[in-house]
Amino acid sequence: MSKLFRPSRRIVVLGLAAAGVQAAWAEDLPEVVATKDPSCGCCEAWVKHLRDEGFRVQVVNAPVNPVKARLGVPRELASCHTAQVGGYVIEGHVPASAIKRLLVEKPAGTGLAVPGMPVGSPGMEVEGVEPATYEVVLFGPHGRNTFARFRGGQAV
Repeated sequence: MSKLFRPSRRIVVLGLAAAGVQAAWAEDLPEVVATKDPSCGCCEAWVKHLRDEGFRVQVVNAPVNPVKARLGVPRELASCHTAQVGGYVIEGHVPASAIKRLLVEKPAGTGLAVPGMPVGSPGMEVEGVEPATYEVVLFGPHGRNTFARFRGGQAV
């Protein structure tokens, strides 16, 4: 006869509190508007990553190059999709945790970019292939600098 697991009152209260904090955080996150090519699968995977991390995402299927030009994304930082959130531009496969940090810290700049399409970045996971180490770049009129470094989806 197996013994049934009965969590203590403390565990239940802590679990409910954690769920409430996560739900409150998700409600406080601004909506992401992501522009992507309608046939891009990796862009869809990146959108799913953001949604899994609590963001509400509106997807606009349209040519992305005019959006990049209008928003000031430098050509050498370009990737396959461009998004806007909280007054910032998000270019490429930027991890949700970096976007959340950006929204909390509010640094001066136009936005964040992950140039190219690094293997292992959110939406670019390839089973059986080691994830790349890549930089998340803060860019704007005053230049560029490294905002974060990741290996796959983990900050390093």
